[in-house]
Amino acid sequence: MAIIICRTFIIYIALLVSMRFMGKRQLGELEVSELVVAVMVADVAAMPLQDIGIPMLNGLIPVVLLFCFEILVTGAVTKSIRFRTLLCGKPSILVADGKIDQVQMRKNRFTLDELFEELRQQGVTDLSTIERAVLETGGNLNVVLFPAQQPPTCAQLGIEVPPAGYPTILINDGRVLSRNLRVMGLDESWLAQTLRDRGMDDPADVYLMTIDGAGTVCLAEMERQG
Repeated sequence: MAIIICRTFIIYIALLVSMRFMGKRQLGELEVSELVVAVMVADVAAMPLQDIGIPMLNGLIPVVLLFCFEILVTGAVTKSIRFRTLLCGKPSILVADGKIDQVQMRKNRFTLDELFEELRQQGVTDLSTIERAVLETGGNLNVVLFPAQQPPTCAQLGIEVPPAGYPTILINDGRVLSRNLRVMGLDESWLAQTLRDRGMDDPADVYLMTIDGAGTVCLAEMERQG
């Protein structure tokens, strides 16, 4: 049992490190080569776990090699448009100016049920409002509505909105993020005074506290169980 636990832990760490070096893009979506690697790794990594008579290196070396190959392929894809097109394909326009392109639908083996399911997930029910619906190489369907069907922005309405900036977390589940305080030009004294103004003394009683560029503070108290 101890051998199985050790082997599982070692392979887990190896997979974790390999995935980390592959980058965030691969973690967010799977292209063809990445799917191949994922399938092969799942099979290869399981071999030393299923049979303790198989040396660990027989599982670790193929896993490392597969991720090295994927990194090389990814590098080639980012540098060569032709190679990227060959390996990943091109985006396909399934709906153009409110009309379904039946040729592209059949080419991508995309059914009408799948199309309308994707559209409903994005809150679109009327084909006539769609300027473009693009099936990306990663399998995601991106929908662009006609300008007249898009929600108006403040700029289009002529409304001036003061910039608020992105909210920065200062307290996360009772823990003070000192680095974020410094980034926002604040200190512990300011934090303590702000908490006192809201009837709180201990940051441990705060579940979440944020501040944006306009100085607006948002605070949620910790809910005590029991």
